[in-house]
Amino acid sequence: MSFSQKMKDFFSKRTTVQKGGGDKALEKQVAMGKLTARDRIMTLLDKDSFHEYDLFVEHKCQDFDMGKKSLAADGVITGTGKISGHPVCIFAQDFTVAGGSLGLMHAKKITKIMDHAMKLGIPLIGINDSGGARIQEGVNSLAGYGEIFYRNTLASGVIPQISVILGPCAGGAVYSPALTDFVFVVDNISKMFITGPEVIKTVLGEEISMEDLGGAKVHTTITGNAHFFAKSEIECFDQIKKLVTFIPWNNRKKADNFPPKLPRASFEIEKIIPADPSQPYDIRNVIKSLSDDSDFFEIQEHWAANIVIGFARMNGITIGVVGNQPLVLAGVLDVDSSDKAARFIRFCDAFNIPLLTLVDLPGYLPGVDQEHAGVIRHGAKLLYAYSEASVPKVTVILRKAYGGGYIAMCSRHLGADFVFAWPTAEIAVMGPEGAANIIFRAEIAGAADPNAMRKQKVAEYTEKFANPYIAAANGHVDAVIAPKETREYVIHAIEISEHKSDPRPRKKHGIPPF
Repeated sequence: MSFSQKMKDFFSKRTTVQKGGGDKALEKQVAMGKLTARDRIMTLLDKDSFHEYDLFVEHKCQDFDMGKKSLAADGVITGTGKISGHPVCIFAQDFTVAGGSLGLMHAKKITKIMDHAMKLGIPLIGINDSGGARIQEGVNSLAGYGEIFYRNTLASGVIPQISVILGPCAGGAVYSPALTDFVFVVDNISKMFITGPEVIKTVLGEEISMEDLGGAKVHTTITGNAHFFAKSEIECFDQIKKLVTFIPWNNRKKADNFPPKLPRASFEIEKIIPADPSQPYDIRNVIKSLSDDSDFFEIQEHWAANIVIGFARMNGITIGVVGNQPLVLAGVLDVDSSDKAARFIRFCDAFNIPLLTLVDLPGYLPGVDQEHAGVIRHGAKLLYAYSEASVPKVTVILRKAYGGGYIAMCSRHLGADFVFAWPTAEIAVMGPEGAANIIFRAEIAGAADPNAMRKQKVAEYTEKFANPYIAAANGHVDAVIAPKETREYVIHAIEISEHKSDPRPRKKHGIPPF
């Protein structure tokens, strides 16, 4: 065969394989409102930056007439490319080829690109669109999943791992995204579940739609399994592109610095918090009043909304922000908010991102439901995460900081490097009302006018204890500052902590309250 004939044969074979399941299957994918696997990669990555590997890999299964079938690229596309000029490793399952089912060679393609990401020290992006394990390959499919999970765990805290659910992700397949750092879902497209509606109907006799079982809204509002919700695939890809601007490419680097910008004038920090301490406000407005260009990239916005987490920049430096949200449950800590914040803190610590904590909460959420749900164990995760974190940690107490909540929200006692408090801060074992009712119970009960005496004692307790000056006098607060001074103090604290050294006891690893 001549060179020209070989080239013609090569281009013909490549084009055929690149069409995945063929024209009809691709048309069906598009008719479902989904981009094809290749279009997804090309849309997400910089133009002309994608280089594909293992295009001609074939499955080895001979059972159930599989030996007669050729599956294009074995149902998954793998390669490298760039986002905003930075390199990434990527794979995208192709639902047009055997439903994107995972067999042994399919898995080997994924684990190979995962190994590349680890060796090269660059992020891994996985686009999931698969019916699950390839039944015809039996235990080899399960082995493939196990190899992927193992590498997800090895890569955790070493390189950022991003999962994008753009179709079904069922059975054991869901555990790979669960092991990664960020999960993106799209309305009416993403489906994540262990057992499908048919199995639930057979076993439990219950009817449930796939959307209600494991749709995008379920996982961003109820389960907390997903971090970002989008209405379209294009919006989802834009979210990913923005996320990667805030994070470093591996755990040996720091996130890129950007040109500093002042917050927008419309966010006036002294006008955000109401004078009445019982009135709520949106903590996100405080964050925007402090961050460059008032830009705040929130994570898990719709789950455990009583705490807010996300990325911002201050003087061009990426920081992770954790803040109580007074608009929801008065900003209390509970099972879900503790999990949400603890995981985010550990990500920031793993990838050298300084932490800013904004405190305004009355404590942990009381009640039988929370106790039975394990609030002690879950709440301890937050204590553990803050104590373990060795990145610069700056805390600002805005208003309430009562009881265990004061300790848990990155207090001096958990290793905060700098703790600042506004004059409006109330740092105490409990709120003035509850404290006065206990401490002055006898005096209130014996008074001619108990209500008047209670008000007097509440005011007395507030003046004496519910302020930042007692904590400052004992060195638990480094400085009491005016709200308008907050940005300056936080930037200075982060900048001088850049080369912080925080020696820890030698050990293999700790044992968090999982």
